[in-house]
Amino acid sequence: MALRILIADDHKILREGLKSLLEKQPGFAIVAEAEDGLNAFDGVRKHKPDIAILDIGMPGLNGVEVTRRIRSEVAETKVIALSMHADRRFVMGILEAGANGYLLKDSAFAELVIAVAAVAKGKMYLSPSIAETVVKSSLEKLDRGKQGSSVLLSGREREVLQMIAEGKSTKEIGFKLFVSTKTVETHRKQIMEKLNIRTIAGLTKYAIREGLTSLGD
Repeated sequence: MALRILIADDHKILREGLKSLLEKQPGFAIVAEAEDGLNAFDGVRKHKPDIAILDIGMPGLNGVEVTRRIRSEVAETKVIALSMHADRRFVMGILEAGANGYLLKDSAFAELVIAVAAVAKGKMYLSPSIAETVVKSSLEKLDRGKQGSSVLLSGREREVLQMIAEGKSTKEIGFKLFVSTKTVETHRKQIMEKLNIRTIAGLTKYAIREGLTSLGD
């Protein structure tokens, strides 16, 4: 039986290229595509693929938040993160959210095939250059004995913060999340209070620093 795969990336050329290459592999079937995080999660809920290949820096809802939702609601779907970033904020963020693999976008296509096969068998797969980052970060976390301040925010607050950093208006955020503008304003106020940040510029810098958005990935 073919492995059912969803591909999510906001760059159409890359998404279509991956689809074309993966479809040529025996035993692989592309069941859905998505251009942003919200559609990616909707696609996973609808199609329940075996594997979701997610870009980390998607607009609306980044790959880390999509992965958290998948782990919570569609746990049988495994996640492979695909990113141009080797920075440990992105690597550890999505692995801690529950991703089963992490590949850099400059990896050879053959490595992605290996990763998909490994993850499908219940294994973890990391690009060789990423493995060292994971080990170092894990050791540093043990030394610190605590997590970063981003754990103060709820999942919905992280969603709102990402959209604020991406320049979306209160009305646009409310439309995307199916909530009122008043609810969005309440979330924004709570975020500012929790982080002790009083300006949109400050929130944007925080979101970039914490890997919630890359603004240009």
